[in-house]
Amino acid sequence: MLLLHGYPTSSHMFRHLIPALADRYRVIAPDHIGFGRSSAPSVDEFEYTFDALARVTRGFLEAVGVEKYTVYTQDYGAPIAWRLALGTPDAVEGVISQNGNAYEEGFVPEFWEPIWAYGENNSPENEAALRPALEREAVQWQYLHGVPEPSRVDPDAWEHDLALLARPGNDRVQLALFADYRTNRELYPQVHEWLRSSQVPVLAIWGRNDEIFGPAGAEAFRRDSPDARIELIDGGHFLLESNLDDVVSAIRDWRASF
Repeated sequence: MLLLHGYPTSSHMFRHLIPALADRYRVIAPDHIGFGRSSAPSVDEFEYTFDALARVTRGFLEAVGVEKYTVYTQDYGAPIAWRLALGTPDAVEGVISQNGNAYEEGFVPEFWEPIWAYGENNSPENEAALRPALEREAVQWQYLHGVPEPSRVDPDAWEHDLALLARPGNDRVQLALFADYRTNRELYPQVHEWLRSSQVPVLAIWGRNDEIFGPAGAEAFRRDSPDARIELIDGGHFLLESNLDDVVSAIRDWRASF
């Protein structure tokens, strides 16, 4: 089971999911370059694109001898997973997408408009509009919005992220990835063709109140994977923080079916 994290977190987001699945699966949760415990070279030393992150992840899988896997994607993990699948389609035995988009329908416009604008033109004005996304209020919001009982979310989650975001030069890393996100949309037709041709099993399990990737992004998987299992849970973007047991139960039941 390959777990690929999103922004602005790391494998830390899987700290409870890993032991919950480890009785049945070999669970691997790498940190992307620039995140968590992985190297965080400056933007002058490493080209921060989703192609580059996927290339490093592919090399990591080869190094640890992983040839077949079920992938759990969330947020940034999704475009990395799609690149892995397009590169070695037979390696992916199943897809779990937890608020990880593969369709235009999932983008909540109010959240994404400044990101698209910065990708088109990285002017000082467009950069200034995005910089609040790196700050405490926005990071904490990612964890708490759409969660019916916010007290269930451990504050250590966003404090961990904020500490790593504060590393010198990491702001430029994150801005580079914001700018590159537009390239992920260009891959979607190829991803849809892969889903159709492979009929790889899909579990789209979503915090239905997410104001970043809306629930339409989950429902859209049925277009190319008619047998996809869609689970919309009363939660937000980081569903594992508030609904771990629901996610674990769904994964176990779904994975046992093939």
